[in-house]
Amino acid sequence: MSQAPDDPRQSVISDALFRPVRSGNAFEDTVARLLQTVRLGIVAPGEALPAERELATRFSVSRDTVREAIRELSEAGYLVSRRGRYGGTFVTDHVPAAVGSSGPLEPTLLEDVLGLREILELGAARAAAARSLSAAERDVLWTRMRDTAGCAADDYRRLDSRLHLTIGELVGVPSLVSLLADNRTRVNELLDRIPLLSTNIAHSNQQHEAIVVAILTGDPEAAAAAMREHLEGSAALLRAFLG
Repeated sequence: MSQAPDDPRQSVISDALFRPVRSGNAFEDTVARLLQTVRLGIVAPGEALPAERELATRFSVSRDTVREAIRELSEAGYLVSRRGRYGGTFVTDHVPAAVGSSGPLEPTLLEDVLGLREILELGAARAAAARSLSAAERDVLWTRMRDTAGCAADDYRRLDSRLHLTIGELVGVPSLVSLLADNRTRVNELLDRIPLLSTNIAHSNQQHEAIVVAILTGDPEAAAAAMREHLEGSAALLRAFLG
């Protein structure tokens, strides 16, 4: 990988989300993709989206479609447009909280999401640990972990998502990041239905450190084992609250 994932508009992660949408539902898919970049923290609160022209090119849609999607998300409180020399479209400083569904959960949905997550994330942790990472990549991974450990509770899910996607990015397989991002979006939709427990956050941070240390020391099996333990904790809570 030639470039560390510092700029959200230049990383493999953002490439996975800013990819062409389906032509049959161009507007809806553009809205969903932009919202996904906000929800997963690819473009953080206060940061700017790529320019409309760039978004239109990367999504393979018209600029009118991009403008309409931005307008709708602005009205919903996710984006804000600013004029002037340093203007553009920015993620709002306070992203609206996700609206968790209280309706019944399809019995097979939970296990489908969790099963795919285990396959993808264990593989990502193992593969990232097997790579020879550059100094920049190592620094980004450690920084992502420290950011997650030091954030406020209301920002935890975004930074947690960004850390997990960074691990996938370090594997160097762009299509893996697309799969991880889509799965993580589904995971977060489930997590939004249960309480955010402070003790679980502390425990997750300890597990994150174990995963990151195993990756940085080049131990694929330890990385996969630490990731498995981490995922099992989240899965246990989801099954307890939603099962």
